[in-house]
Formats: sequence, C-alpha cells, structure tokens
Amino acid sequence: MIDDIRETKECQLKDPMDLFHSGQVVKICAPMVRYSKLAFRTLVRKYSCDLCYTPMIVAADFVRSAKARDSEFTTNKGDHPLIVQFAAKEAQILCDAARIICPFADGIDLNCGCPQRWAMSEGYGACLINKPELVKDMVRHVRSQIDNPKFSVSIKIRIHEDLKRTVDLCQKAEAAGVSWITVHGRSTEERHQPVHYDAIKIIKQSMSIPIVANGDIKSLKDAENVHHLTEADGKIKHTLFSKYTSQWTAVAAFLYGEIGVILVLCLPFISPLRWQKIFMFPIWSKMAVFWNKMFLTIIVLLIILFLDAFREVRKYSSVHVNEKAANVNSSAFDHIQMKLFRSQRNLYLSGFSLFLWLVLRRTVTLLTQLAKEMASHAALETQVNDATEAAKKYMAENERLQEALSGKGDSKKKESTDATEEKLKEEIERLKAELQKTSNAFHKAKTEGAAVKKQSEGLRREYEHLMKEFEQLQQRLNKAEDKKDL
Repeated sequence: MIDDIRETKECQLKDPMDLFHSGQVVKICAPMVRYSKLAFRTLVRKYSCDLCYTPMIVAADFVRSAKARDSEFTTNKGDHPLIVQFAAKEAQILCDAARIICPFADGIDLNCGCPQRWAMSEGYGACLINKPELVKDMVRHVRSQIDNPKFSVSIKIRIHEDLKRTVDLCQKAEAAGVSWITVHGRSTEERHQPVHYDAIKIIKQSMSIPIVANGDIKSLKDAENVHHLTEADGKIKHTLFSKYTSQWTAVAAFLYGEIGVILVLCLPFISPLRWQKIFMFPIWSKMAVFWNKMFLTIIVLLIILFLDAFREVRKYSSVHVNEKAANVNSSAFDHIQMKLFRSQRNLYLSGFSLFLWLVLRRTVTLLTQLAKEMASHAALETQVNDATEAAKKYMAENERLQEALSGKGDSKKKESTDATEEKLKEEIERLKAELQKTSNAFHKAKTEGAAVKKQSEGLRREYEHLMKEFEQLQQRLNKAEDKKDL
C-alpha cells in the first residue's frame, strides 16, 4: 500500500461532483464484496466506468488496525475518482476513518443498505435507514472535520415499505450536507424481487442533490432505460454471479457424501457381519459418545435450511414482473426465474440431504440389527445341527436294538446276533463250570464236616468213658480214706 499511496499523493484528487454536473449519465461500479479491489477497478475503468467504489470496509477495524488498512485498501495514481465505502455506527469512528482516507481518495460512502444479517446485527448496513438522526449526525460530523471541500460524503440506502420514511431520511441527510444518495430500489427484506424504480423516481423528485439508481443494472442499455424511467443522475452496475453460496456448497458436498456412504453400505459383497466388525473399531466407539448430539444438530441445521429454501421458493414463485418493469429491464423476468430455479435447487439439496441423513441412520441401525440376527441364526443353526446329529445317532441305535429284539435284519446283523449268542453260551458254560467247582467244593466240605462230626462224636464217647472211670476211681479213693479213718 505504501508505494501506491506515494503515487497517489503526487496525483491531484478529483471532485466526483463534477461528474454529476456534466449532463451525462454517470456510470458507477458498485462496491462488491471481495471484487471491487484495485485490480478490478483498474479493469472496469478501461471500459468507460466513470466512478468506482471500494468494497465495504468496517470503519472501526480500519481506524484501529494498520494491518486492516493495508489489507482492505490499496490504490494507485490512475485509480480516480475513487469512493471508499465504510460500515459505521458511530459518528466519530466514521470521521477518524475519513481523515485517514482523505489524502488518498475522492470521497467516502456510508453503507446504509447492506441487508446481510451479520451487518445488521452489528448495527451496520440497512438497519441505519431506521435511524435517520444517527445518519444525519454522522454526515454532519464528517463534513465538519474534513477541510477539503471537494471531498464527497455520500450514503447508500434501501427503501422503506412506507416511502415517506425514505424521503424523510434523504431530506435529513441532504440537510446535513450529503453529496449524493445512492438508492437501491428494494426494501431490507427483498433480495431478488423486481426493483421499485418508481420509488427511486419519487425520491429524485423530492431532492435537489444527485440521486444514483441501484439495482438489477447489468448492461449499458439497462442503465439508459433506468435513467429515462427514474430521471436519476447516476446508475450503479452490478455483476451477477451464478454460483453456490458457502452454506449451499457445504450442503451439496454433504449430500454427495451421504450418497457415497449409502452406496458403500449397500454393496452386496460386504455382509452385515463384516460391517458389524467394522463398527466395532475403537474409533466408532469414541464417536458414539457424540453421535446422538451430532445427529440431532445436523437434523436441526438441515431443517432450518430446508425451511429457508422453502420460504425463498414461495417468495420467488409469488413474484410477477409487470409489463412496465419488463420494458425497463428486459432481463428481469429471466432474473426472477433464475432465482426461483436456485431456490428450488437449494430446496432439493436440503430436502434430499435431510431425507438421506435419516435413511443413513436407519441403514446403519438395520445393518447392526441384521448382523445380530445373523449371528444368532448361525448359533441356533449350529445347535440344531448338533441336536440333529445326536437324534440320528440315537435313532440308529434304537433301530439296531429293535432289529436285535425282533430277529430281523440283514446277514451282518444276524452274524452279530450269533456272535453275541456264542459269547452268551461261552459265558453260560463258564458259569456252569464254576458252579460245578463250587458244588464239588461244597460236597467235599460237607464230607469233611461229616468226618469231623464223627470224630467229635468218638471224642465225646471217649470223654464220657474217662469221666466214668474218674468217678469210679474217686469212689474207690473215698472208700479207702473212710477205712483209714476208722
């Protein structure tokens, strides 16, 4: 920026008001975000653009940060006349920014028409049209603190539903010393509806300062038509870009990602059991903690986007370009149809994304349940097979027993029965032999018992005989003793 500023100091600044006094339609390049930089301004000046704006710069950041100044503003010797557009909500901040920029630009413009939500929530842009006293105060402060009488101070606005309020705002700004007013012929809520050129004409008729018409001017022919319709002094041209916004780009990428994931999940050669093993990886268990919250958050975001797209479709579907507007801007109808197409495209993107997100959740759930059922079925099938084998075995044994009992069966079974009978006979013979041995032993024991009994009988008799002899000897002994005593 430093080298460019040195070149600019050597160049005598121009008075933008001379353009409005030339009697010609003033062709102005509108301030476009990220596009109205030095290179773009240099390009459009080669195609007969009379006046260029910078992109909107937040005045507070511009004043506070040298880095912001170097980043947001660059110029050179041929970049004139140049208007620097600021977003501001405090008079002194706007004055400080104007003093910084005054040596290098031909004027400043206060943005009172930006309808973006972030700008309005910060107190910038289109919300200022509802604060005419603040706008008047900011214009007056800049006028009083900038010594250069050729330095322009302009504002860009949108219209109110009640046009009287817009006229009142413009008159108060004029009284404060505003150089000119750029009027975008739509309200804050309108985006791509046809521009209210009749409202711009009424404002022009109510003012004595230059009025610049803005909105849907895409060619020189459009500028001439609008000039004849509104009798405005200047026309701001816009460039129309047909592309996704960042949010819808993200939704489209999300939709394509959903389609890819669902196709992979539906591949026939990957079984649910394999998917269950994949789902058992540690990374999925860690994600499961946040899965429900993430799922609900995405559902809410997609519903909000879907409802917003639905609202846009209804809005553009209800727009009808009248014959007068079509004559002024021949491409108005095509423009509205293009916006309707975009809103329908966004509706389909958000709707299908929401639908496929639910389908994806259901698909994962069904795959998990199917894997569990398949595992359970495999276990039951194994049990059934084992039970069948056991039953077959028992039935075979039962048949063999029945055949053995009924004497039926083939030769093999008969041989088996004969062998069994032979074994039984041998067992019987063995038992008989053992019985015979036992009987002989019993008989022998009985004979021995009889002999022992006979021997004991002889011993008894012998005992009795000895007892008798003992008694006789005793008697004799007694008698001998009796005789001795006598």
